[in-house]
Amino acid sequence: MTEQARDPFLYVVVCAAGVAEGIGELIALAQERNWDVGVIATPPAMGFFDTGAVEERTGHPIRSAWRAPGDPRPFPDPDAVTVAPATFNTINKWAAGISDTLALGTLCEAYGLGVPISVLPCVSEALTAHPAYRDSVKRLRGMGVRFGEHAFGGPAERGFRWEQALDLLAPDPSAP
Repeated sequence: MTEQARDPFLYVVVCAAGVAEGIGELIALAQERNWDVGVIATPPAMGFFDTGAVEERTGHPIRSAWRAPGDPRPFPDPDAVTVAPATFNTINKWAAGISDTLALGTLCEAYGLGVPISVLPCVSEALTAHPAYRDSVKRLRGMGVRFGEHAFGGPAERGFRWEQALDLLAPDPSAP
């Protein structure tokens, strides 16, 4: 008996930034590109978007906390991961290897699994000037993490480019 083919599975890690209210747009774009999507949110991010609408759209529960031993895994292993929006706190903790939330643990583990990871930072201009942030971005890029353009907060209508998260995950046509 062979396993049924499935759509590739995308983990969407959502952090607590104002643009998170538009996460449904990223999910819709991913589904149009034939991704099955599971959302992992930092605990503070849970109040930044409509969780019921996201669960209805994806058909999966939103994960924000570790599962108990023996509980079934709600998502398959990821084929790719995107962090959108990614905050100053998450980027710095991730680069330092801190795994104190499910979202951070997932990001740290995804690197070890070798899956492609994209990031759409949503960090204030003042915080992007901090040396720890610059070092964290440099470290993550050195790990192969693909960064999109920085957004500097505010409502989604300011032009947060959700499609970049997916474009960054597309295979490089020039690669062997």
